[in-house]
Amino acid sequence: MADSSFDIEAGVDRQEVDNAINQAAREVATRFDFKDTDTKIEWSGDEAILVESASEERVKAALEVLRDKCVKRKVSLKALDIGEPRDVAQGRSRIDVGLVTTLPADLAKQIVKDIKATKLKVTPTNMGDRIRVAGKKRDDLQEIQAMAKGKDYEAPLRFTNYK
Repeated sequence: MADSSFDIEAGVDRQEVDNAINQAAREVATRFDFKDTDTKIEWSGDEAILVESASEERVKAALEVLRDKCVKRKVSLKALDIGEPRDVAQGRSRIDVGLVTTLPADLAKQIVKDIKATKLKVTPTNMGDRIRVAGKKRDDLQEIQAMAKGKDYEAPLRFTNYK
């Protein structure tokens, strides 16, 4: 019997993030406390979100709406790399929010170390942007997934490429 395997990657489902952005933008457009603030929540490139409003207070409130929608869509808040509010033209404020899409090298090493510490008969391989875990027993692979979900890593983990 061939080895089974899966990959551990960092990232989130982009469609779910898109849905959260659209819902947050719709809510901000209809809420009374955002009236006449011209608040925007939208994509800014492929891996960044732009939150902009008339004041720093309103931009922080809009960011909270975005966070709330992400939680409801089951998008990990660890995937959001939130910048500091900054002033832009005409007294407006802006927050740039990046998406975490790659597994940091130090975190990958930590995950491999944690997998080896379980003493299960699996082989973790660090492949740069992801970790491939291979083993003969699928039960062992499922235990590794449960262990990784149970640990509080600073990046959102996804399990993909089951074979």
